[in-house]
Amino acid sequence: MAKEELLTLEGQIDEILPDGRFGVMLENDHRIIAYTAGKMRKFRIRSVVGDRVRVEMTPYDLQKGRIVFRDKGPGGGPGGPPRKRR
Repeated sequence: MAKEELLTLEGQIDEILPDGRFGVMLENDHRIIAYTAGKMRKFRIRSVVGDRVRVEMTPYDLQKGRIVFRDKGPGGGPGGPPRKRR
């Protein structure tokens, strides 16, 4: 039996919830609860309110999803001036 295709949608984080979950408002004005994917946890990619994210969802449950990518917005890089090397 073939594996079901995942839906990939774009959205914006609007709330941080306990246990590593986030409230995400999708582009189609649908709000879901999403958690960070394992690779994002492994490489310690942090997400904050206002970040643009890409979410994967199964067609069976349209209320939950998995954050698989965080877009770097304007000023999304590391803060402060670069360090001098010795």
